[in-house]
Amino acid sequence: MERKSRCQTFSMMMERKSRCQTFSRESVHFADAVIEGSDGSIYFTDASMRFGLHEWHLDVLEAKPRGRLLKYDPQTWKTSNLLDNLAFTNGVALSPEQDFLVVCESWKYRCPEYWLTGKQMTEVFIDNLPGGPDNINLAPDGTFFIALIKLGLGGYKEFVHKPKLVKRVIAKSPALFHWIFNTRGKATVINVEIHGKIINYLDDSKGKVMSFATSATEFEDHLYLGNLNTSFIGKLRSQKAKK
Repeated sequence: MERKSRCQTFSMMMERKSRCQTFSRESVHFADAVIEGSDGSIYFTDASMRFGLHEWHLDVLEAKPRGRLLKYDPQTWKTSNLLDNLAFTNGVALSPEQDFLVVCESWKYRCPEYWLTGKQMTEVFIDNLPGGPDNINLAPDGTFFIALIKLGLGGYKEFVHKPKLVKRVIAKSPALFHWIFNTRGKATVINVEIHGKIINYLDDSKGKVMSFATSATEFEDHLYLGNLNTSFIGKLRSQKAKK
């Protein structure tokens, strides 16, 4: 009986895995960020439908919106597409009341909001940011912390009309890409209130302490900063972060 039970469990797991991997559109190529709703729904981003984790810099060089916001329903085991044609969908967060989602659209320097109630419409939460929004996290006080990637030379907009030859040369070397855009030379985090207004701005413009910050999470009166360029996690008192 025990062996039969284990076999049945394994069979159900494999079936569930199969259902999670397929849905009405293309398979997930670059799963980036995820958040779970109180009803068990899983919301996650597919940053690029063409490039993977180690090729993310090629997405900005191509300058085409290939990102998506997806939802997995644990009751039906189905994944649905909520938003597409997004310019590198990165972080995602639920509002305090869980009535809308905020998603980071990195290469367009903005964060759309997708309403889960009513007509499920899409609006701009915040745009014209001083950098590409990477990850977003809800703070205990109902505000959001958003880490920004500071791309030099105009970032995404700079490469929309660049000749293909220039893009190909840069694409061959990730190190050249980082050197040109200076992505690892600074760190920026903003604190945004529920209506999309910036209420605080944290910046290490020369990267003396922290550089290439990709996330900011508040926990027990401290702000923890994740990054892709140093061997440590930054820690800052939240009173100082929100002064």
